[in-house]
Amino acid sequence: MENNTSLQQQLLEAGVHFGHLKKKWNPKMLPYIFAEKKGIHIIDLNKTVDHLQETAAALKQIAKSGKKIMFVATKKQAKEIVSECAKKVNMPYATERWLGGMLTNFNTVRKSVKKMQSIEKMLNDGSADSLTKKERLTLGRDKDKMEKVLGGIAQLGRLPAALFLVDIGHEHIALAEAKRLGIQTFGMVDTNCDPNKVDFSIPANDDATKSIAIITNYITAAIAEGLAERQASKEDESEVEEGANELEAKAKRMEAEANAEGGRAKRGAGAAPSAPGAPKRRTTTGARGPVRK
Repeated sequence: MENNTSLQQQLLEAGVHFGHLKKKWNPKMLPYIFAEKKGIHIIDLNKTVDHLQETAAALKQIAKSGKKIMFVATKKQAKEIVSECAKKVNMPYATERWLGGMLTNFNTVRKSVKKMQSIEKMLNDGSADSLTKKERLTLGRDKDKMEKVLGGIAQLGRLPAALFLVDIGHEHIALAEAKRLGIQTFGMVDTNCDPNKVDFSIPANDDATKSIAIITNYITAAIAEGLAERQASKEDESEVEEGANELEAKAKRMEAEANAEGGRAKRGAGAAPSAPGAPKRRTTTGARGPVRK
């Protein structure tokens, strides 16, 4: 409980509880509104803590299973915070603008990413040296433009398992695409949005930099924990495998030794004298070969 109290205190200091003006509210946010002060709705931080912890636990499990979580935040005050957090845990992100079809038309977007990567390769390995200066400049500009929009998903080989959104109203296109593809959605939801539009909502101020930072950092820490646990279980598995391999090798050695012992025993038995009373056949060698007597 003490931990929750200190988390609640941190959220309070970051201004997570400040909602929008009463006239801009979405009635579906009623269960998460604590009070109204000077025409502004105040979010219930008890609910924020509960939802934040629930969301963090779910995202931790997704990360632990080895799946990708995509961070989406194209608002000016959220861009830098979100891209930095995503990079920390090596997750894809979209912080410049959401390209329509980034998920629903993923194969085409992958082609653009490959094109960007091939231009980058050309510029780095000297293949572009044969081009004119103007052509090289144009290529460089194209790469920079694509890097800006697609850089965050360059390493994403398949669709992500989940989306974490800052301001679900602002990122409605991304949300609609995720819904269409059955991708799990997690988001910061302010008092002017419908919390039922995402699978996991975190009632919070999605406009203030401090509020965005504290929520996103909390989520990122949970994802990092999930990744660390995945790594630890992988190491445990490899240790168990190594132990099993050693036992198997030892068993094979023992089996080989036992077979060798058995072989020696058989050879010894073959050289034993013949049984008493058995008739002996003598042979003498003559000029024409062996003669029997």
